[in-house]
Amino acid sequence: MTLGVLAAAAASSSASDNVEPGVLGFLVVAVLGVALVFLLRSMNKHLRKITPQPGPPDGDGVGEEAEAPVKTPE
Repeated sequence: MTLGVLAAAAASSSASDNVEPGVLGFLVVAVLGVALVFLLRSMNKHLRKITPQPGPPDGDGVGEEAEAPVKTPE
């Protein structure tokens, strides 16, 4: 697709200094916007499926594994 755009740009007259994005620029931005909407919807759907891990209700369970005494086999 980019080769076609480059070929069309090379074939057109280069005497004009007016550079406008035109319809192709609008279509590219519109397609990126639509893709972004679908990606955000998918991300929200996947994030809703995640459940928090059960832990202590008071929230002081951070780092308890590291502070627990190590049992040695006897």
